[in-house]
Amino acid sequence: MNTELLAKIEATSFSGKRRLVALVGAPASGKSTLATALAEGNDTIQVVPMDGFHLSNEILSERGLLGRKGAPNTFDSAGFVHLVKRLKTEDDVVFPLFDRTRDLSIAGAGVLRPETTTIIVEGNYLMLDQPHWRDLAPLWDLSVQIDVPLDVLRQRLLQRWADHGCEPAKAAEKTDSNDLPNATFVLENSLPCDVVLSDNQILRASQPAQPPISKV
Repeated sequence: MNTELLAKIEATSFSGKRRLVALVGAPASGKSTLATALAEGNDTIQVVPMDGFHLSNEILSERGLLGRKGAPNTFDSAGFVHLVKRLKTEDDVVFPLFDRTRDLSIAGAGVLRPETTTIIVEGNYLMLDQPHWRDLAPLWDLSVQIDVPLDVLRQRLLQRWADHGCEPAKAAEKTDSNDLPNATFVLENSLPCDVVLSDNQILRASQPAQPPISKV
């Protein structure tokens, strides 16, 4: 599957200095894992996560949004759009990364390599049809969605919180009050992607308004 998707990516034409690929999906859909696998061993492919644009916990607390961390309005969406535009046109670009263990973003922790010709941007809201976020859609040369059923996502999210030391009740609270609402919001409010990757790793063409992309 990775080989087929990689071939699809490398066959996609692009304008600007490099190819931008959006890898989008709900929380725990496997975006980071797939993006890492696609870039592994290939110096011309680099992964840029959206998560570096999380607002700090201090800002979220001030705005009463800490319990909804990960929702669209808990990111610096305008800053993220600006970064994506720079990735397409500029040579010397640095970007923030998110440290999940410390639960915070680190400014300037990532840097664009000179040999990079393809950037895989991974995140929940890359095709979101909402203010600021919808400005991203025209920037992608290829968009790929990972489609995972909500019941599968819930089990993965529960396990994720358990791995971070949460007791079962706390893991369920975080999952059901925040993560799953965010996942549902992604599914219900995103623009169609060029390619849809199902949970069983089978690629199929989506049916966007433009002519459909052939199957990988």
